[in-house]
Amino acid sequence: MHNVVCIKQVPDSAQIRVHPVTNTIMRQGVPTIINPYDLFALEAALELRDKFGGEITVLTMGPPSAEDSLRKALTFGADRAVLLTDRCFAGADTLATTYALATAIRKIGKEYGPPDLIFTGKQTIDGDTAQVGPGVAKRLGVLQLTYVAKIRALDLAAHTIETERRSEGGVQVLRTRLPCLITMLEATNQIRRGAMDDALRAARAPIVKWSAQEAGVEDISKCGLKGSPTVVKRVFAPSARAEKAMLVEAAEQPAQALIDAIFKHQPKLEADLAALARDA
Repeated sequence: MHNVVCIKQVPDSAQIRVHPVTNTIMRQGVPTIINPYDLFALEAALELRDKFGGEITVLTMGPPSAEDSLRKALTFGADRAVLLTDRCFAGADTLATTYALATAIRKIGKEYGPPDLIFTGKQTIDGDTAQVGPGVAKRLGVLQLTYVAKIRALDLAAHTIETERRSEGGVQVLRTRLPCLITMLEATNQIRRGAMDDALRAARAPIVKWSAQEAGVEDISKCGLKGSPTVVKRVFAPSARAEKAMLVEAAEQPAQALIDAIFKHQPKLEADLAALARDA
């Protein structure tokens, strides 16, 4: 089987800066890491390869420096890495990103074989939209399983997969046909330590680099800032509250002491609650 894992090189969230004019994330000079959620997706793909065999292609879109994250993915055991890099991709929102990634995945299918599964993390720590995985699935016309916590079974003969998906009401067990796209939740597996052989291979392995033209992008206007309808009007840090927190000390009946303190601090609240109780 052939699995494609989409990863993203993201700035360390503790040192993120935002451009004051374009309102886009400034990546220059900020340490970068592989998006943590994507590592769980990569591990899920590796576990399936350990059991069923096959190959794993890791894909990312980003500047040339994103090669570092791809090599890191190779140290975990991925078979090949593809970097989609071009100036026209800069400033892409999720709509433009999914267009470029879906185009590249189609090219990967032609070059290395159609993917049976496409993995992504549930979201990235820099955008937090959780839109790219489903967007890629929609553009490729494949089924999607989001917020997957566990892969229960895979039947290559029947081309089916069974997963556990977390939802607000509990856990859903879903079965669908391949190919499909899966977005993995965090803490769903134990990320392995790469073997020494994989680390040595990753250091000298060639990274496949595609420009927009080489990836097969037909409409450049759908890429980067030109293809991004999302507009960020303003980015700001919330101002600190002038009022300090109140400390309530009570050796006995702390809950009642807290309620009394709240009513004392907000005199109208008790009357409002009483009025609501009468109306009910």
